[in-house]
Amino acid sequence: MKKRIVLRFASLFTTAALMLSSGLPSVPVANAKAVKLLMSWKNPAYSGAKPRRILVIGMSQNPEIRADFEDDLSSVMASDGIEVIPGNHILFRPDSADLDPEYLRGQIRDFEIDAVLVSRLVRVDKKTTYIPGQSYVVPYAYYRSFYGYYGTVYRQVYSPDYLREDTTVRVETNFYAASPAEGELIWTGTSDSFNPKSAQKVIDGVVKIIAKELRSQNIL
Repeated sequence: MKKRIVLRFASLFTTAALMLSSGLPSVPVANAKAVKLLMSWKNPAYSGAKPRRILVIGMSQNPEIRADFEDDLSSVMASDGIEVIPGNHILFRPDSADLDPEYLRGQIRDFEIDAVLVSRLVRVDKKTTYIPGQSYVVPYAYYRSFYGYYGTVYRQVYSPDYLREDTTVRVETNFYAASPAEGELIWTGTSDSFNPKSAQKVIDGVVKIIAKELRSQNIL
């Protein structure tokens, strides 16, 4: 019989992947930040101490993206008194985001991890917007003299219509205490990245906004 042990945070590790790919459209969204934190919630019932040894896990089938995320976020989160360990340093998972719960539990115990942060891709939305061109009607009388024509239309510029594709990458991040045994949620947040040029751009923005929010919530 298969073991049916499920950690609260381990269930997330084995059910989704951070599947970010390069080559995303680079058309900017007007007046929008590259990354925005949509939701941030800190568990008011959590009464444990601040974590001192944190494991960072990025859920992705792509080992390179996974390692880049884990390394970058670990680097940004680390500070005096806080050790942050990228998952790729202690977890063996070369070709998959899946982790056996018992193996994961053993690694957390053996490396004396007291908190786990895990991020996963929620969805990628692509929206195509039709932008109509601007046109105007010039009465015939404007053409009867050069100065009348020039003086009327020199400020008017025709803009052709076009299609604009906007991409939004949504990432969910959860931060768990390793004890009690099943793990306790400390914080959860959801971020949107707008029109990233590559997977690395998504990573750059997400790791910064996560670390900033955890510090502002006095979790780190």
